[in-house]
Amino acid sequence: MDLSLDVPVWAWVAFAAVIVVMLLVDLLGHRGAHVIGFREAAVWSAVWVAIALVFGVIIFVAYGVEAGTAYTTAWLLEKSLSVDNLFVFALIFGYFKVPREYQHRVLFFGVFGALVFRGIFLGLGVAVVERFTAVLFVFGAILLWSAWKMLKDDDVDMDPSQNFGVRLLKKIVPLKDEYHGQKFFIKEAGKRYGTPLLAVVAAIEAADLLFAVDSVPAVLAVSSDPFIVYSSNAFAILGLRALYFLLSGLLERFHLLSKALAFILAFIGVKLFFQAGHEVISPAIPHIPTWMSLSVIIVSLTLAIVLSLRRPAPAEHGADADAPDAPARPGDREH
Repeated sequence: MDLSLDVPVWAWVAFAAVIVVMLLVDLLGHRGAHVIGFREAAVWSAVWVAIALVFGVIIFVAYGVEAGTAYTTAWLLEKSLSVDNLFVFALIFGYFKVPREYQHRVLFFGVFGALVFRGIFLGLGVAVVERFTAVLFVFGAILLWSAWKMLKDDDVDMDPSQNFGVRLLKKIVPLKDEYHGQKFFIKEAGKRYGTPLLAVVAAIEAADLLFAVDSVPAVLAVSSDPFIVYSSNAFAILGLRALYFLLSGLLERFHLLSKALAFILAFIGVKLFFQAGHEVISPAIPHIPTWMSLSVIIVSLTLAIVLSLRRPAPAEHGADADAPDAPARPGDREH
């Protein structure tokens, strides 16, 4: 946490400009309603990863090994945590029966919302840590609790209809049951209605807000430097949409990934406790170095993927046939 980069204003402006340009490229590159296949998703994923790694090389060259390692660790941590987010996105899409050709449009707004929410939360987090270092104990406890919930698979029973974003939206605008292409709003008899696609965006944005609760403490365990924190999060989030379509249909195959992510969260939580103890209680309490965090993340993810492929999860025979009727659409009356 002692790392502090002297980043000039022009570098911040250049970084912001790169993010805006990347968002525009992503938006203009997927304007029409179409299904994003594996090949297209793989190309875009490679582009986002390459951009993030090139930026990491710039950090290494401009600010040294420690800063470069911190950025790489923070980026890989946020990237790995985003995989767990994809399970929730898939659940939301399945609940609302979103046609595949419209999903990329929803995820763009999800990416944009994630950038905004992370920016706000990270700004608050950095400010709080600078003034009240003891808050790291709280952040560590949050990560340990999140790891425990992930191990218990609490998200499996999540009901998207109870998503607070959807519930709030219903109080603001009446919702229709039918999709109308990629439109979020329609007019009938002079009255404005939201489409189910708008409800899906609300659910995704609310999920983004909840994800920030885990993500912000995790990245602050790696570094509290604003430039490293913001840039690593931004580049991890930018590739989220392509990553979803790349892994779509494969998420269930990596059934041990959630366990690896839980272990990573727990490790980062323990790292925060050591960090807080070192700065608040006694300098004799050791730091867990950033290179060790990076190693733990890489090894955990690699083992989870390899073991998932070698030991597939037992198939749930008859799951589709025995599945209950789909829940009501967003415009249906709540009982």
